[in-house]
Amino acid sequence: QVQLVESGGGLVQAGGSLRLSCAGSGRTFSTYTMGWFRQAPGKEREFVACIMPNGRSAYYSESVKDRFTISRDNAKNTVSLQMNSLKPEDTAVYYCNADLSHKFGGSWSSGEYWGQGTQVTVSS
Repeated sequence: QVQLVESGGGLVQAGGSLRLSCAGSGRTFSTYTMGWFRQAPGKEREFVACIMPNGRSAYYSESVKDRFTISRDNAKNTVSLQMNSLKPEDTAVYYCNADLSHKFGGSWSSGEYWGQGTQVTVSS
């Protein structure tokens, strides 16, 4: 089991950058595929990015590809999301998630472990 705590959200102007961090507890952190999801008001929660347990491979949604970068430090039990060139449509609550799984067809489903979420607001 793992507990997750996010930090780093806030208010930023369009074109700006933010870095989200997620600290995990538990000895099994390094065995999980870690990821980020987001949920905008009135919309369903959606996949943003994930990174494999060894940190060598990462995957992104088309909407954030080439703007966001996910990374992890298994020695510190942390996963981060560097968000550049932010757009107003990136405004959402961002959630850290552990134990994602790859579905047939290429999409990703969430694992059972969630952080509490952190608000990201991008003004135009």
